[in-house]
Amino acid sequence: MPTKKLSVGWIGAGRMGYEMAGRLAKGGADVLVWNRTKEKAEPLKKYGAKVADELSELASRDIVFCMVATWKDVKEVVTKLLAGGKNAGRARPKMIVECSSISLEGSAELRELLGKENIQYLAAPVSGNAKVIKAGKLTFVCSGPKKAFDLARPFLNLIGVNSSYVGEGELARIVKICHNVFLGVVTQSLAEITVLAQKAGVPRHAFLDFMNQSVMGSTFTRYKAPAFVNLDFKVTFTPHLLRKDMDLGLDAGRRFEVPMPLASATRDLIQSMIGQGWSEQDFATLLLQQAAASGIKLKPENVEVGDGLS
Repeated sequence: MPTKKLSVGWIGAGRMGYEMAGRLAKGGADVLVWNRTKEKAEPLKKYGAKVADELSELASRDIVFCMVATWKDVKEVVTKLLAGGKNAGRARPKMIVECSSISLEGSAELRELLGKENIQYLAAPVSGNAKVIKAGKLTFVCSGPKKAFDLARPFLNLIGVNSSYVGEGELARIVKICHNVFLGVVTQSLAEITVLAQKAGVPRHAFLDFMNQSVMGSTFTRYKAPAFVNLDFKVTFTPHLLRKDMDLGLDAGRRFEVPMPLASATRDLIQSMIGQGWSEQDFATLLLQQAAASGIKLKPENVEVGDGLS
């Protein structure tokens, strides 16, 4: 199998990258991890991963995955990887698989940069967070050369439950942007109806139990139910990152002449939440903002609620 024959480099050991690299290592892949703060990557050794001292060490890997926060970070680490590998006399990777949430323009620029170096490029953004990764339910959407997808797929399948190939170029980026716009709109909508039901006298846990068992329930609504019921807003995705993705979605809407009134309104509500200081907790604090706007203050219900991932 390719996972046994090919070596993997991994850039980024943040909340997402750490768990993804860990699943690769636990699955038996030969993984060398680099992170700006090396200490954050060190625990991955217990799963069989190796940890690099220098980014240039990854240049000799067959496939390099990148999972960092922003396009600026992606451009910086990939440029340094290529320059460091050249200076160290190392061979270039056969392929780079970029999993971060970046713009269409950034992804196209990266594809052009790597094309000049004869390095295959697969755009592979994800749906899920660290807890979803641990549960083995992460999903990928991929675009680029089909042969690049076929080469990377065994590794993607070690990390997550499914990888969807949507075509050439940067189509995976537009899919990811659409996905995260939907994430914002659905969360705001869920906050509105949950507060409406509560203000009418229905406990949140009872309302969400019904919703999650109905045809309107989803993996996402079940996953967010514990946070909505018990007000545990430990960060899975920050309001700042969601605002960034809403902006990317609205930019895409303007480019393709698609009106997006719900997305626009939701983006403004996220901005309002940030302005009020709710920026260090999970984006699901949209619920607290909705409650405040409705004249009620929520309290944890202290009810055990499943998240649908177990």
